[in-house]
Amino acid sequence: MGNTYCVLFGCVEQASVGVVERWGRFEKLAQPGLHFFNPFAGQCLAGFLSTRISSLDVRIETKTKDNVFVQLLCSIQYRVIKENAHDAFYELQNPQEQIQAYVFDVVRAVVPRMNLDELFEQKGEVAKAVSEELEKVMGDYGYSIEHILMVDIIPDASVRSAMNEINAAQRLQLASVYKGEAEKVLLVKKAEAEAEAKYLGGVGVARQRQAITDGLRENILNFSHRVEGTSAKEVMDLILITQYFDTIKDLGNSSKNTTVFIPHGPGHVRDVSDQIRSGMMEAASAQAGLTNDEVNINLLH
Repeated sequence: MGNTYCVLFGCVEQASVGVVERWGRFEKLAQPGLHFFNPFAGQCLAGFLSTRISSLDVRIETKTKDNVFVQLLCSIQYRVIKENAHDAFYELQNPQEQIQAYVFDVVRAVVPRMNLDELFEQKGEVAKAVSEELEKVMGDYGYSIEHILMVDIIPDASVRSAMNEINAAQRLQLASVYKGEAEKVLLVKKAEAEAEAKYLGGVGVARQRQAITDGLRENILNFSHRVEGTSAKEVMDLILITQYFDTIKDLGNSSKNTTVFIPHGPGHVRDVSDQIRSGMMEAASAQAGLTNDEVNINLLH
């Protein structure tokens, strides 16, 4: 653990402890500070021990329960117990090799009982098992185990690649599910919007027809009251004639390729309502033969 210093005095540094021997036998521990020795009486300074926390990194390769080879990087932080420094000085020739051997033994006994996923989830249990074993053994040699850290778990490269592919496939599947749900919501909302538009369109048509009906009723009543001797039927015929000519005008201005046959006779104005009804029926029966590119309004006399 160190060389023997046969000197008259020596200085022990802070965070260190000196081992004093007399005639080759342990006598006492020298605390930090200046000390005087009597070499003529066989007293000498045998060596020093640091009481600082030391760190030892151990890399272990082992196999899990599901036959996956992994490498574990374990960091052990330990220190010399001041009161038992003489045990640490005399009992162990190389404490780091001793610690490393116990870490190998414990890890290779615990990890093969775990699957790879369990090892990642329970690496603290592995560190706890290593810590308990080292504290029990190294305490007898004057060493205290401060912390055990499982720094890294490194599976084989092919295993890491397979795990990444599995994770990527799961995420793609989840993305497809979310995409399908989004498309479903979009279609439902679109259908709801179309239904609402049709409903509002129907409401608008109904209100339009109601307004037309109310307007006709009001016109008939006003005309009947203001012009004496007119009946409601005569007023209705007059309105039909007006709408009849408005319809002819709209048909002439229309760009649709449609031909409508409407019987027309100036001498039969009183029967215009009947003529309109029969003309619409004839137009419906002749609709299958309409092929002209312009609007033709044939007024049959």
